[in-house]
Amino acid sequence: MESPQVLTSSRYDSRVVPLTAASIIVPTYHEAPNIEPLVTRVFAATIQAGIGVELIIVDDDSQDGTEQIVERLRERYPVRLVVRRGERGLSGAVLAGFREAKFDRFVVLDADLQHPPEMVPQLLTRLDQGDCDFVIGTRYGQSGAIADDWPIMRRLGSAAATILARPLARLSDPMSGFFALHRRTWEQAAPLDPIGYKIALELFVKSRCRRPAEVPITFASRTAGASKASFAEGRRYLRHLARLYRFRFPRLTLALPILLILVAALLILFWACRSTPHSFVHSTISTRSSTLHIEATTNES
Repeated sequence: MESPQVLTSSRYDSRVVPLTAASIIVPTYHEAPNIEPLVTRVFAATIQAGIGVELIIVDDDSQDGTEQIVERLRERYPVRLVVRRGERGLSGAVLAGFREAKFDRFVVLDADLQHPPEMVPQLLTRLDQGDCDFVIGTRYGQSGAIADDWPIMRRLGSAAATILARPLARLSDPMSGFFALHRRTWEQAAPLDPIGYKIALELFVKSRCRRPAEVPITFASRTAGASKASFAEGRRYLRHLARLYRFRFPRLTLALPILLILVAALLILFWACRSTPHSFVHSTISTRSSTLHIEATTNES
């Protein structure tokens, strides 16, 4: 297996480390159209907040122009590219980014711009308050929100995945991929073996975090590139959950994961039914009114 190729910038002195410095890790695969706006927005936010950062893009050998885009951007920003050849997977890419990081505070966010880069300083500020060991950007807690045009099936899938993970993590949005932590939290974790995309959940459980904090975000719609969500990813998530349940609850029987899946399905069904009656009744009344009008017109004639 080839070692990752690392592109670094010589214009920035790594020996000068601000006290507030942080490493931002962004895993990518076929996200070339989003790279420049992401980098621009991250540095606009962190410069305004007075936070010194490096941005590490870990790409799974997309061969879509990402290398050329980063090469151009590193003339203006402290951004590095790590190209993983022969390896795939968001979780592994994030861990590769941790290993390359220079600073002791990490922020992870996706490249698709669904996580607002402008919120990076808020996650770091919350981490620095000293009363938490893990900070997550949440769509569901407090004033968090999701774009109105996010598909209903994605919402249902997210709700089910969240319910299944809730016993593992006291988080309103354990599925989030936008989070911050200290290097020591990662280093003290039990051996990590994530499957799929949910590296935040893996880190939270395996690091035995007990003091989480949340920062509300607005989860945007993707404007460029293609979503990586798929049925296969759903299967991988269930396998990942099974591993985490065995780690968190060593005496767990096989019955509990099955029970959790059934509970999630029932709650989603309940939610769907509860949101249906108004539209159903409205449709029924409208149909009945139209029928009566037709009958009245017929009788008059």
